[in-house]
Amino acid sequence: MFAFQYHKAKTLKEAGELLARDDEAKPLSGGMTLIPTLKARLANPTQLVDIGGLPELSGIEVKDGALVIGAASKHQQVATSKVVRDAIPALAALASSIGDPQVRNRGTLGGSVANNDPAADYPSAVLGLNAKIITNKREIAADDFFQGMFATALEPGELIVRIAFPLPKKAAYAKFPHPASGYAMAGVFVAQTADGIRVAVTGAGPGVFRWSDAENALAKGMNTAAIEKLTLAADDLNEDIHGTREYRAQLAKVMATRAVAALAG
Repeated sequence: MFAFQYHKAKTLKEAGELLARDDEAKPLSGGMTLIPTLKARLANPTQLVDIGGLPELSGIEVKDGALVIGAASKHQQVATSKVVRDAIPALAALASSIGDPQVRNRGTLGGSVANNDPAADYPSAVLGLNAKIITNKREIAADDFFQGMFATALEPGELIVRIAFPLPKKAAYAKFPHPASGYAMAGVFVAQTADGIRVAVTGAGPGVFRWSDAENALAKGMNTAAIEKLTLAADDLNEDIHGTREYRAQLAKVMATRAVAALAG
């Protein structure tokens, strides 16, 4: 690692001020992405601002028709919370599939969403459920939050405080995990919301995205036949040693079919 200063923030306000004053400072919570990056000397922050223990970032509750989860909630907490299981079972199932036990007991919801790894699971739920990202400065709609690979609408000094997931009529998530990392090579979150069907794809492209053709097809009938007739364009998808663009397009289609089958059944 490169040398850096460490600050344990006592309040959310203090954390925001420290980060706003220094563009090279980084917030630290679970550290599941940041710590390996530091160890590999791929990042050189001037200081780390530890926000993991802030009470403002904790809590899980249903309020005003939404499941509200604090940004510092661990994946394991989301996976095992009775409140989450009762409100949005698909979100609990998604959290239980993240990484391995060590990652699930350290990684946080807010950290995953703020990092916006193109293969992360949570962004598909945030986008698929049309969630609101509530920061220390404002509220951001899911459709406006994700802006490409590792890019979000967050500004310097802006921290995710909690995320409000509107309660869907039904929802389901299916993913094909990379056998080593557990990251999604393709994951699809399908939700029947008050505003219609939403289908969010993660892992297959450079960032999470909505599959509008699938949404339109499922609006006419929630069944697997609606997906089987579709073809996801592969031009803008990821291609690497693990799979071609065409492979990921087909994989996303299969995961969407599985999610719809689970939702319909």
